[in-house]
Amino acid sequence: MKNMTLKNIADAVNGTLHTEGMPSRVSADAAEAEGVVLDSRKVEKGYVFIATRGERVDGHSFIDSVFDAGALGVICEQAPRNPRGAYILVQDSFQALKDVAEFYRKQLDVRVVGITGSVGKTSTKEFVASVLAKGFRVQKTQGNFNNEVGLPLTVLQIRDDCQIAVLEMGISDFGEMHRLGRIARPDVCLITNIGQCHLENLGTRDGILKAKTEIFDYMQPGAQICLNGDDDKLITIKEVQGQVPIFFGGAGSNDIYATHYENRGLIGSRALIHIRHGAGDGGETTFQAEIPLPGEHMLYNALAATAVGVVFGLSAGQIQAGIRDVEPVGGRSNVIRTGRLTLIDDCYNANPVSMKAALDLLSMTDTTDGVEHHGMARKVAVLGDMFELGADEAALHSEVGAYAAEKDIDVVICVGKLCKNMYDGAKNVDNSSVELYYYADKEALLADIDGQIRDGDIVLVKASHGMHFEGIIAALSLHCPENQL
Repeated sequence: MKNMTLKNIADAVNGTLHTEGMPSRVSADAAEAEGVVLDSRKVEKGYVFIATRGERVDGHSFIDSVFDAGALGVICEQAPRNPRGAYILVQDSFQALKDVAEFYRKQLDVRVVGITGSVGKTSTKEFVASVLAKGFRVQKTQGNFNNEVGLPLTVLQIRDDCQIAVLEMGISDFGEMHRLGRIARPDVCLITNIGQCHLENLGTRDGILKAKTEIFDYMQPGAQICLNGDDDKLITIKEVQGQVPIFFGGAGSNDIYATHYENRGLIGSRALIHIRHGAGDGGETTFQAEIPLPGEHMLYNALAATAVGVVFGLSAGQIQAGIRDVEPVGGRSNVIRTGRLTLIDDCYNANPVSMKAALDLLSMTDTTDGVEHHGMARKVAVLGDMFELGADEAALHSEVGAYAAEKDIDVVICVGKLCKNMYDGAKNVDNSSVELYYYADKEALLADIDGQIRDGDIVLVKASHGMHFEGIIAALSLHCPENQL
């Protein structure tokens, strides 16, 4: 890792370097770290281990074992009793993680795409990375490592051969994006939308806009900005530090837009994507996009990736290929087909906007997914609590329930304390033919799951991550695991 000597690291984290236990053959001024990790199990020869204190585990208790594994040094809040290697003493190990990641980012000759927004960050990241990989060596955020622990760990995984890093940046309160931006220093800032997430801390959509746009605080000079031009909040951003945003969306007024959209259900969609050239009548480039992931919202991910591809000078053919080759991420509109069921695994997270989008997808699957179902296919929605919605959480759950009851869906199963409001909202819809069920928790549903789900059903599973609905996906998948795709 470039310039990541123990001395430089100690300076970056404002810590005190102790070398009395360090082998004489190793220089604190010369030897560069091979990696920086929080998990002692990931330590390899030449790594630096950051010892942090968690609710159940104290990393300081693993210091001896990481030196046995060949660690170059340790960052810690408490000095080891018998140091067997170099250590850097700091007041706050989590702050040291952010500080060392900020220092390392400045050593890298890499361009960074920072992606944030209320909905669709992870899927958009996958589209952007897939497109950019057609012309560059790309690294991306793995999984959902997008917060004040995950982002610096992601930055610390970037290596010298990487040309573009695609970083997902997630927040739940004011000031967090400012701190993430200071680490990431993005060359391209992409905001997917301003929805109803983290209202508990951010209050209103205007508060969310303010918090998300902190991403601009540390963007690189001349950085490009890509925004969803169909979002009523983002469209108010006319200029940032002299840069005019590139707007993408379904509307023809955007710089990147789509026409001839065709929703093909569970096998994805297609659309004609238009790229405008310059102001006025600068002409357009168009290409047919085959979007392999289901849901109308995936079109916006493809448009966002197109905007970033244009910024980096990729051809329409390269962008087209990148969109076509994007792969699903577990827990986000991931379709699993077994010998018994079709599952739509969307259980990683949920808010009112994404919940309605998932219900839209489910309502269309019987006629547009191109799959022959067993017997009488029913459309079943298994919905769980949506967290961090603030004072309006009951009303927002009720609103989603009413929305579900008005869709072409056969069965809605509501699970969780907050979802009692969703159940009541659905029940109050007149002339709805949907079958409604309520369970107080996931365990109660799992005890009754075989009675609720029938052969041939198309089942959507969606809730906030804290509901741990991956257990429902696992239970339903086990019926015919050998046929799972």
